[in-house]
Amino acid sequence: MSLPPLVEPAAELTRDEVNRYSRHLIIPDVGMAGQKRLKNAKVLCVGAGGLGSPALMYLAAAGVGTLGIIDFDVVDESNLQRQVIHRQSSLGQPKAESAAATVREINPLIDVVVHNTALDRDNIMDIFAQYDLILDGTDNFATRYMVNDAAVLLGKPYVWGSIYRFDGQAAVFWAEHGPCYRCLYPEPPPPGMVPSCAEGGVLGVLCASIGSIQVNEAIKLIAGIGEPLVGRLMIYDALEMTYRSVKVRKDPECTLCGKNPTQTELLEDYEAFCGAVSDEAAEAAKDSTISVHELKAMQDRGDDIFLVDVREPNEFEIASIPGATLIPKGEFLNGNALERLPQDKKIVLHCKSGVRSAEALAVVKNAGFADAVHVGGGIVAWVNQIDPSLPSY
Repeated sequence: MSLPPLVEPAAELTRDEVNRYSRHLIIPDVGMAGQKRLKNAKVLCVGAGGLGSPALMYLAAAGVGTLGIIDFDVVDESNLQRQVIHRQSSLGQPKAESAAATVREINPLIDVVVHNTALDRDNIMDIFAQYDLILDGTDNFATRYMVNDAAVLLGKPYVWGSIYRFDGQAAVFWAEHGPCYRCLYPEPPPPGMVPSCAEGGVLGVLCASIGSIQVNEAIKLIAGIGEPLVGRLMIYDALEMTYRSVKVRKDPECTLCGKNPTQTELLEDYEAFCGAVSDEAAEAAKDSTISVHELKAMQDRGDDIFLVDVREPNEFEIASIPGATLIPKGEFLNGNALERLPQDKKIVLHCKSGVRSAEALAVVKNAGFADAVHVGGGIVAWVNQIDPSLPSY
């Protein structure tokens, strides 16, 4: 569906702006009026990572007058494979500051607002209220639901994107004109069901594919041109090189944007709503979590333990804890792993960070291995605290 322009046009373009945006100005659908609207627009990009990197760079190049960047993280070496807004010289810097520096180099004619903070329940409404449009580049369900809820409550449109391995998705959610994110996904997936990019990986260039689509949708909304992805989910498969569009209808029973909404404010705890781990895993890990230092002490003493790495084979090839046996988490969930566990040794499980091993621990304990434990922080903690010579990922 065609929608009216999101913002009014600015009063004028300077000579420098005309020179810079001339290739936009000669497109009839954009023209002077469209570029003036871009100049007058205020867009917030949530996250300066994989999706935020290309999105921020192209929003800046397109001439979005005010560009907000919110991110609390710092640049890590593993980011550079896909987060192209950052450089080798940016390592250790706050991502929001690093991204802002690149954006200012791309276009000194725009205003850049840095929010070097974590987005949370206490600040999201005030920050979002300053902008016309939100571009969501987050990578976790808790923040996605919070972004959606705040946008709906404030009447803001937002452009959503998601990436994983070779697959990407994008949509525009604007409750005033179509569905919201909760219409598409009323409930988050069960904990551990959908791996994060940190666990499953992502093809670096996929970020550019989806991030540029998000910017394209933002420009269409701001200028009031074309048919934005409102009420449609765009699905991209990079391996098959296919795009397909799926209709998403507004749910009249949606708890947030339906006819009789039952949620009229932000949730108290989005982490609890989405759940990092299942209730069973949390219960199993409550008194059965050891540190990497405790694991190292067990090994040094020669304790009779059976150390199990529940990650995937390709992760095991990157780095592993000495003495660990690889049995992927899926083998625990389908029960095949249990016959490989010795009855006369203490079972110690670990993964990358402690989430998957907690899920496997619940299975192991239910099978009768009452003294089994898992390693909090997983191999990430092992590399950081025990053996920094191992590569991290």
